[in-house]
Formats: sequence, structure tokens, C-alpha cells
Amino acid sequence: MMLAAALVARPATAAERFDLPALAALLAQRKSGEARFEEQRLVSGLEGPLFSSGTLSFTAPDAFARHTLQPRAESMSVQGNLITLKRGGRSRQMTLDAVPELSALVEAMRGTLTGDAVTLQKHFTTAVAGNPQGWKLTLVPRDRALAAQVREVAIEGQRGDMRAVSLWLAGGDSSRMTIEPLKTP
Repeated sequence: MMLAAALVARPATAAERFDLPALAALLAQRKSGEARFEEQRLVSGLEGPLFSSGTLSFTAPDAFARHTLQPRAESMSVQGNLITLKRGGRSRQMTLDAVPELSALVEAMRGTLTGDAVTLQKHFTTAVAGNPQGWKLTLVPRDRALAAQVREVAIEGQRGDMRAVSLWLAGGDSSRMTIEPLKTP
């Protein structure tokens, strides 16, 4: 009986601990991916949620795209420091440096997708819960300007796949995107 209690009470070894370095190592194994997403946004002043759906793609180290198909076609693609927004036949390009708050959010996604713990910790206070089969990464902005807009980002996953991204804005609005990875041949 004493042996059983001692085994239960023993601290986790480094190999058993699931923390940011362990999660980053797991995520860094994936070099690209495609997925479908569905997003629900709750916006103060509107009676019901807003829904959107589309596709996501990522190619390491720094290419990320979100193509919204419903309720209307629009896209955002990031390649390095350049972001391209397309909506209604119009296209706009800018550098991420020009919009520091957007840059930090893009780095949250890319940092998670690439397993770049250093980048994540540069922009956010991080917390990891769970294990490789089901994890949650919570990101709280370090930058005051970003924190004035974004309260928290929570990214959930299974093994090397992101499965959900929740965003809480400082004003009370929120969104939750569920992600279904597409099988690659």
C-alpha cells in the first residue's frame, strides 16, 4: 500500500511532463497541412452568432492562408512579413510590421503551427495543459496595445494537429474556430 501511494505521489519525469517545449517538439514535426474550418463569432450588439467556414493551409516556416467560403468569399494569406487580404474583387497588401497587433496574432498561429516556443513566449504568456493526445495552449498577450484588444487566445489540439482556436477580445466579443485536418495522400 505504501509503495502504491509513493508511485502515485512521485513527480513526473522530464520524459512524462507535457509542457511548452514538449508541445513545441510535437508541433514542429509537421511541415505543412490543410484543413477545413468552421467559425462562430459572438459580437456584442448582435442577437445571434455569426458563422463562417472555409479552408486553412500552412507551409513551414512562414506561409499561412485562410480562405473563407461562406457566407462570402474572402481570404487572408501571409508569406513572411507580407499579408494579402482579398474581398469582393479587391486586394490589399501590407507588411505585418505596419500592424503590430495583427503581427502578434499571426505569430501566435505560425508559432503554434511550427512549434516555435521562443516566438510564442516573446509575444505571450503561455500555459500548456493536457497531454499529446489532447492539449490546450493558452496565450495571454504581453504587449499592452495587443492586450487592450485581445484578452486571450486558446489553441486546442490532438497530437500534432490544431483542432480549435478560441479568441476572447477585451471588449467581450469572442470567436471559436473548429478545425478538421484534411488527410494528405
